[in-house]
Order: sequence, then C-alpha cells, then structure tokens
Amino acid sequence: MSQVGEPIRSYIAKNILFTGNGYPYGDDVSFLEEGIVDSMNVLELVMLVEEEFKVTVDDMDIVPDNFDSISRLAAYVRSKSPAFAQSSPPAEAVSAQG
Repeated sequence: MSQVGEPIRSYIAKNILFTGNGYPYGDDVSFLEEGIVDSMNVLELVMLVEEEFKVTVDDMDIVPDNFDSISRLAAYVRSKSPAFAQSSPPAEAVSAQG
C-alpha cells in the first residue's frame, strides 16, 4: 500500500494533524471514530486524491466506506486508478495466501 498509502499518511500528518512526526495511527483506524478528520478535512482528502492520484471523485463516492481510514482511502484510489491497481493486494488476500 505504500505507493498509495504513504502520500495519504504524509498529507494527513502534515496538513491535518500538523505534526512533523508522521502519521501516528494504524492504517485501519477510523478517521471519524478517532476524530482524526472532520467534514472539512474530508474535502481536503478529496482534493488530495484528485490532485495526487489523478482520480475523479464522484460526490456519491464520498462516504465512510471510501474515506474513513488510510486503508479504505488507498483501496478506493486503487479501485479508481489503473496506475495504482497493482500497488498492493488487500490485507485479507495476503493472509489467505499465507
């Protein structure tokens, strides 16, 4: 996930959490439950996805299933962008292969 997840982690740490110490949460931690992002920050994440990954985000796609954690957001980017589709299999696929 690093090809997709790392820019998201870095952006949130720098521009939302205002820290130079990196993103301090796990990739599956809920942005909403932990208070990491609010509604305005979600719009920032939409802009990040569109600018960084060249993905057009439809209004109907702005839901917690797509924007509530690093893992969900990275999966959304991979599902919308052929360039990132092969960057990393989902964690459950890795576990099943193990």
